[in-house]
Amino acid sequence: MTEYEKLILGQTYDGRDKGCWAKQAKAKNLAVKFNNLDYNDSQEHFKILKEMLGSLGEDADILAPFNCDYGIHIFLGKGSFVNYNCSFLDTGYIEIGEYVMIAPDVKIYTATHPVSSKDRYYIDDNGKKFWKTSAKKVTIGNNVWIGGGVVICPGVTIGDNTTIGAGSVVTKDIPANVVAAGNPCKVIKEI
Repeated sequence: MTEYEKLILGQTYDGRDKGCWAKQAKAKNLAVKFNNLDYNDSQEHFKILKEMLGSLGEDADILAPFNCDYGIHIFLGKGSFVNYNCSFLDTGYIEIGEYVMIAPDVKIYTATHPVSSKDRYYIDDNGKKFWKTSAKKVTIGNNVWIGGGVVICPGVTIGDNTTIGAGSVVTKDIPANVVAAGNPCKVIKEI
């Protein structure tokens, strides 16, 4: 099994793997092009997004600057919008439903590492330490609004029609049809 296959399956993988690095390099080079486009060049804007992402739904859009790890693990649903200065660490899959609004400065993380420092590293044949990494999918339902500066942690699912308040840190699943906010993010009320 390749390191990339391990990554996709959510298993611990070697992040130094050349196959993984090649996929990241492609995404990062596309992001540099995307982030440096003339704002009026919408044709090239959407061409790059379609090449960079796993899927881009009809009438969906992302504003620059935008950063991602692999790009191909991001699935953006119909009519969804990602405002500027967002970073999606898509080591694992990030599935964003339809008509989702994501405000500026939102960070979505799928990569994770062991909490214990003694379990966090491998030591290779040359005696060099490198970190153990795995990924957990993030899923955002339909008609969700993610407020500015929100951090969404690995493995989280956010239900349909939910609003996440600005500045929240989402560490656990949030159900559908609620307003949730805080650090850690908690349900404030049902809608």
